[in-house]
Amino acid sequence: MTGIAVLGSTGSIGTQTLDICSRLGLKVTALAANSNIELLEAQARRFKPPLVSVAREDLANDLRVRLSDTGTKVIGGESGLIECAAHESASHIMCAMVGMAGLAPTLAAIEARKTIALANKETLMCAGSVVMKRARDCGVSILPVDSEHSAIFQCLQGLDSKQEVKKLWLTASGGSLYGYTREQLQSVNPDTVLKHPNWNMGRKVTVDSATMFNKGMECVEAYHLFGLSLDSIGVVIHRQSIVHSMVELVDGAVLAQCGVPDMRLPIQYALTFPKRAASPVRSLDFTKASSWTFEPAAGYECLDLVLEAAKRGDAACCAVNAADEIAVARFLNEEIGFIEIPKILKRGLELAEEYDSPDMTVEDLIELDREVKLLYRGNI
Repeated sequence: MTGIAVLGSTGSIGTQTLDICSRLGLKVTALAANSNIELLEAQARRFKPPLVSVAREDLANDLRVRLSDTGTKVIGGESGLIECAAHESASHIMCAMVGMAGLAPTLAAIEARKTIALANKETLMCAGSVVMKRARDCGVSILPVDSEHSAIFQCLQGLDSKQEVKKLWLTASGGSLYGYTREQLQSVNPDTVLKHPNWNMGRKVTVDSATMFNKGMECVEAYHLFGLSLDSIGVVIHRQSIVHSMVELVDGAVLAQCGVPDMRLPIQYALTFPKRAASPVRSLDFTKASSWTFEPAAGYECLDLVLEAAKRGDAACCAVNAADEIAVARFLNEEIGFIEIPKILKRGLELAEEYDSPDMTVEDLIELDREVKLLYRGNI
């Protein structure tokens, strides 16, 4: 590895990535963030990358002044993000941007023949067919960072082919509202939903965990990453978040990747693959009594809606994803109730029917994303 560009460097995945780079002595060649220029400045001074990017030009101007005593170049807007993704000194790109903002730089990194460590769900959720085809055409590896997909990826190492695989099992914690009745769900507020039992995640991801929308997205990602049919991908509730996912083989054996819930492990594996390195992640203590439970993932409307979208293709997935972004934002702003979220997703899925085409381009999908968000921002 000659260097790594971290896109979304001020977020949870980005900051943990930089800590791993520091511990392993990996060179950081570029940093990109949305708007947290205070933290971005501190990161730039610590890692001394030749290039940093921030979302808005006014913030870029401010950051240029702040970093004027360094040799770091500062760029604003999407062009800066693209330049970071294709930086000549980077061999690996950590794509940890949130939302559709991660799509264009991921494609730019693929065109530049970079190895992609992918932590952005929307890239494959909304444009998986286009992205994976381009990656294959360019001979580019996409290494998963999500704990579930990293677990499957680790379990698949050493198998001769995917013909040996019968089924992939994604585990889900069930989120903060596990066990709630329909009546209880009608009155939950954002504070309750944001108290995830196992993981410290961003606000939207935590809500998506409670609705199980995120698990639907992960099924779509697994479909694109591993080349199995949607029928060969299952979901089970595993409240302890110790078994991160499983691979069932044709002979009846099941391989599982286990570990404490700590994102540093899958992040580091994506950066060091195919090798492993020591890490500060706490080991499981098998000498202490504990129970691991597994239950069917049934009755989650948002999960079912994403799986229905996946059967229809990229346009449906893109529309449902855009609808979810609006629905979750409105719930967090206390404009709608928790049980209204799937209603907005259903309407997004209906709108996608007008756009469904086997020849959808990235530009078409971006426009669809924009139109869905405009349509449902103020309507249920």
